[in-house]
Amino acid sequence: MGTVKPPPPVLFFSSVIFNDPVILKGVEEGLARLVGPIREKTEMMAFSESDYYAAEMGQGLSRYFLLFESLLDREMLAAVKIGSNEIEAAAAAGGKRRANVDPGYIALEHVVLATTKGYAHRIYLGRGTFADLTLLYENGSYRPLKWTYPDYGGGRLVSLLNRWREDYKGLLRCRKA
Repeated sequence: MGTVKPPPPVLFFSSVIFNDPVILKGVEEGLARLVGPIREKTEMMAFSESDYYAAEMGQGLSRYFLLFESLLDREMLAAVKIGSNEIEAAAAAGGKRRANVDPGYIALEHVVLATTKGYAHRIYLGRGTFADLTLLYENGSYRPLKWTYPDYGGGRLVSLLNRWREDYKGLLRCRKA
């Protein structure tokens, strides 16, 4: 029989896709209140992997990622997703989102994203949210799965997440010391 014990805390991050940089300060402040201080912000890049958001948010979208400082319990994923949806709603105009905020977390063994859309590989967390197992860590790197979004499985983002995993490992070591 196994012993019940909590898993190690994880390091949260968020993708922010947007059409108007004016809203970013409010989005970041909202996320910092929700998840904690921002540790790192990536450069802005064109979001050209999909036109999924174009009908609602328009063309010429940009994206960047935020990494948060604090190690947090995995159980917070549902609350963070619900909070990120509220941040999106606060930034909306005319009934349309101007930002898509997608939180997730980095663990030593995998990367998990939060979503409100169910699917066969997504585990229900409660409160209308699901955990999407996006990448697995094996043979020295995160690896995509057959359902991984193409951008998350690409070299640039996997490289970033591997680097953030090293930061996470350091935070875990400091926590144990």
